[in-house]
Amino acid sequence: MMRPRLPAAFTRPLRIGRRTAIYVALALLTVVFVSLIVSSGHWLRTRRIDLTADKLYTLSPGTVQIVDHLRRPLRLTLYFSEHATRDLPKLRSYEQRVRDMLREIAARSHGRVQLQVIDPVPYSDDEASAEGAGLTPATGGSNGERVFFGLAGGALPAGADGETIEGAAPERLLAIPYFDLSRESFLEYDITKLLFELNQSSKPRIGVISSLPVEGNPVLGQQPWVVMQQLSQLFDVTTMNAGDLKQVAADIHVLLLIHPKALPEDAQYAIDQYVLRGGHLVVFVDPDAEMDDSPDTLATGGLPDRSSDLSRLFAAWGVRYDPHQVVLDRSHALAVELNGANVSHPAMLGLDAQSLNHNDVVTASLQRIDLSTAGHFDLAANANARLIPLLQSSPDAELVPVQQVLQASDNPSLLLQGYTPTDTRYVFAARLRGSFASAFPGRAGQPGHLAQSAPGDEVILVADTDLLSDRLWVESQTILGQTMLRPFANNGDFVGNLVDNLSGSSALLSIRGRSTSQRPFTRVEALRNVADQKFLQKEQELERELAETRQRLDELQPGKGGGHGASIGTEQRREIEQFRQRQLAINKELRDVQHQLNAEIDALGLRLKVINIVVVPALVALLGLLYGWRRSRRNRRRP
Repeated sequence: MMRPRLPAAFTRPLRIGRRTAIYVALALLTVVFVSLIVSSGHWLRTRRIDLTADKLYTLSPGTVQIVDHLRRPLRLTLYFSEHATRDLPKLRSYEQRVRDMLREIAARSHGRVQLQVIDPVPYSDDEASAEGAGLTPATGGSNGERVFFGLAGGALPAGADGETIEGAAPERLLAIPYFDLSRESFLEYDITKLLFELNQSSKPRIGVISSLPVEGNPVLGQQPWVVMQQLSQLFDVTTMNAGDLKQVAADIHVLLLIHPKALPEDAQYAIDQYVLRGGHLVVFVDPDAEMDDSPDTLATGGLPDRSSDLSRLFAAWGVRYDPHQVVLDRSHALAVELNGANVSHPAMLGLDAQSLNHNDVVTASLQRIDLSTAGHFDLAANANARLIPLLQSSPDAELVPVQQVLQASDNPSLLLQGYTPTDTRYVFAARLRGSFASAFPGRAGQPGHLAQSAPGDEVILVADTDLLSDRLWVESQTILGQTMLRPFANNGDFVGNLVDNLSGSSALLSIRGRSTSQRPFTRVEALRNVADQKFLQKEQELERELAETRQRLDELQPGKGGGHGASIGTEQRREIEQFRQRQLAINKELRDVQHQLNAEIDALGLRLKVINIVVVPALVALLGLLYGWRRSRRNRRRP
């Protein structure tokens, strides 16, 4: 059987032109590229690359751990006044960083964190919502508008399957009232702390062991100290009896040990094991606790012994503390009223911002802490821990025996006689961080005994108990029949921040301060310094000559002590005119100096603009043209 013969046109192989192949390839590449872009929006939603020098937008491991273990759906609302901040570029830049970090957290949470951004325009429901959420507006916006820049968070109820109940109201509300630029290095900590607290279903429980009347005396009508009242509003406070203490419960998030005097051994062992289990302890000791009114304070010589110590545990931790020494600091001495006159008391101190550690989240935002007859801490030679100061004296401080301070109670100025500064900054309060050994190795046979803590555990040490008393930081005022409390120092905030910080998880405590997003132009600053040095000498010379000229003019002015009838001669008038002309010339030279300084900086700015706008694009274009020329040249050489 013969097959039909096809025409030649059907037997030739199909050839596709080179131009057609290129167009088909470009079309396929376009389809693939668009498909990848669309799909990556879903696949790579949680994949990001942080190219900043200090990894500003990379979440810390502690934040990642807290976000990954969220048990409840959370709703975050960022309030930011867009219109009111149009003339505040630094604040707008910071808001962008806050928003980016919140988006990163929301993306990491896999739907557990819902984020919304609201602009609370004046007289709107959104503005009322921001105020109702606890946000605090700042003044100074455009046209005098109030500026809202804070975060409101709410824990949402979840159904049986763990999904958010649509339209349900938040069960718990917390807020960051205002994102202060001064706390930018603690931005991640503040946001993560809000998430951690929203994720908790109840208040953290803290324990208090104190030999001071911090809880007041209801029988005598004495109210609890204000610092304890504030802690009770935020935490579940449990008062513990040291005489009956055998073990600190595991649900105690923070233990406050205030003025430990004659602490029983069983209580010390319970505290020792609590610390070694990773418990968070704050110790307040004092060479002279002025609020100690216990009947056993009288010592020999008629002077009270109101000191406290934790010597056995301190020795095991490598801490040096002398309960018989008081730090004097005349640079921070408070003025006290004595016999109708104000007298500086070098043992009563008002620590300013320079004496606070602004790299620590506890003291970063505080401005003043008041102390009285405080001691100090140091590390022993064999210590395996680090002492990180929170409160320090100035170098203009010295140590004196506590008896000397007590003897000068009626005349504090006696403490300044023979005052000899030691040029040492004494530590009043600090974090003790490290691995702690048990102070009771002899009890190693007891069930559950721990001999060593994990590395990186912390204990907070404070060498003063008087800072807790009302008289050093708050005063009451009666306004329209209502008693109002007005704090004049940050003592209450200091204690609240300590407990707040320690009551969080270990993941939260691991988040430290980070770099800020404000990065100065170091090259510009260097050139400015060079220009300042270059023209400073000339400017100083001209300033001296101008001062001499003015002085000479004052001497030649008529009527100096002679009234309106005084007159001057022709030569003096000519000399005055010459001095005035020279004064104008000197002022002009000074303006020229300033113009030269500005010209140097402007020239640098122009060079940077030329490099960024002209030189770099030109180099890129030149490299592209060179590459294209070499490629076309190779193609022409091919047969």
